[in-house]
Amino acid sequence: MRDITKIYPNGVVANDDVNFSVERGEIRALVGENGAGKSTLMKILYGLESFTSGAIYLDGQRVDISSPHKAIDLGIGMVHQNFMLVPSFTIAQNVVLGSEPRKGSFMDADAAIRITESLAKEYGLEVEATARIDATPVGMRQRVEILKTLYRGADLLILDEPTAVLTPQETDDLFEAVRRLVNQGKTVIFITHKLVEVKEISDTVTVMRHGKVTGNVATKDVSEVDIARMMVGRDVFLQVDKAPQQRGKAKARVEHLGYISETGRPMLRDVSFNVYEGEILGIAGVEGNGQTELVEVMSGLKPATTGEIYVGDRQVARKNARQVRRAGVGHIPEDRLTNGVALEATIAENLVVDRYYRPPIAHASIMSPRVIRSQSEALMAEFDIRAAGYDAPMDSLSGGNMQKVVLAREFSADPALLIAAQPTRGVDIGASEFIHNQLLAKRDDGKAILLVSADLSEVMNLSDRIAVMYKGKITGVFQNSPDLTEEELGFYMLGIKEQTPEEMAQNM
Repeated sequence: MRDITKIYPNGVVANDDVNFSVERGEIRALVGENGAGKSTLMKILYGLESFTSGAIYLDGQRVDISSPHKAIDLGIGMVHQNFMLVPSFTIAQNVVLGSEPRKGSFMDADAAIRITESLAKEYGLEVEATARIDATPVGMRQRVEILKTLYRGADLLILDEPTAVLTPQETDDLFEAVRRLVNQGKTVIFITHKLVEVKEISDTVTVMRHGKVTGNVATKDVSEVDIARMMVGRDVFLQVDKAPQQRGKAKARVEHLGYISETGRPMLRDVSFNVYEGEILGIAGVEGNGQTELVEVMSGLKPATTGEIYVGDRQVARKNARQVRRAGVGHIPEDRLTNGVALEATIAENLVVDRYYRPPIAHASIMSPRVIRSQSEALMAEFDIRAAGYDAPMDSLSGGNMQKVVLAREFSADPALLIAAQPTRGVDIGASEFIHNQLLAKRDDGKAILLVSADLSEVMNLSDRIAVMYKGKITGVFQNSPDLTEEELGFYMLGIKEQTPEEMAQNM
């Protein structure tokens, strides 16, 4: 890709004279903060976006990639971060979808199965060809997406954050499959934000910042810290400095909690745990195993079906969100755009939305613009929220600054229990470092924090104890120590191992 520039109609320059190349048989990592331009660059290569200027060459020949169909015809495949599979179809049906083998006027189902099994064997991507997608684990769905691209003849595979929802064991399996693909002549571009994976899987690294390439290096010649510095433009501390824990009394107690969804599916099954003052309790698990429902029930967005939740001595299991907040619960939601911020409102309005009706902001139902402004400007300074001013609309902010607004609101409410769900999702390394330090400061200040994250390294870096969820129940509770490994937690995340009630009780 030579001199690629992409300027959107609103004037935003996503790619600024970018040169990017990958050699045949290479695993090239592409890294950068959110908004650095890496996803736009790959969408251009796959035909999802057009570029303003520049040129693309494949095997030395200039090519026009005007659509994904053209990219596929040229042997370029892309596996997206959000899987694009039909849940009610089998794996074989998904693999051949759009290019089905025919028997007369109908799809040849037996041929589809044979094709899938042959590809799976050839590339070491083990799947159950006749299983329905909605009955398969996340790791297998990832393999199905790769098989789809291989079936369509891809020689160059773009993998966009492929390990975001995988366990350590599933990640190891994926890396093994990627190496096998390369050994058979394929080429891989690997987009990730996990620098430890960059070191493990890639041959070379391209780093982007602010729409430009800031480095092309051999992976063996750089450290994770070096890569982070190229991404952010300054030194970044990848390991958190956690003070010894000073644990107090139980601030929150969850007892035999159950939740059945609107479709009648049990999403939480007999969940019990405590969260203590001065503690971060991490919840680990592959996404979709009840973590979202646990957070929604505990924050008052959904009523518990069975069981109890106590914050201090107040029972909140079936209270609404405002009642739960008044009981001393703060909530950093996993989806900030849905539950965290109002995009059309200003920064100030988002900062006071939970307190606008009470002193010192309101007296006799009349709000004070002066107090709102002073509080908002103080919080913007404290949390390094970068914007034109307190009255700037939320939709003018970057993802990292939006998340800082949510943090500023929730932390300044001084909650007894803070529920932090995916607190660094969609934010860059610099903002993640800031958020981690803020969470640890609250923990050191004696607050109880429940951390729910799909990023296992984040859970292990921050937590004092870790509870693992699988299919809506807790399969293990662990004291976080240097002896506890991601691999061991992975067995509990997959449901392969489960502690006895006596073992769990020791760490409750």
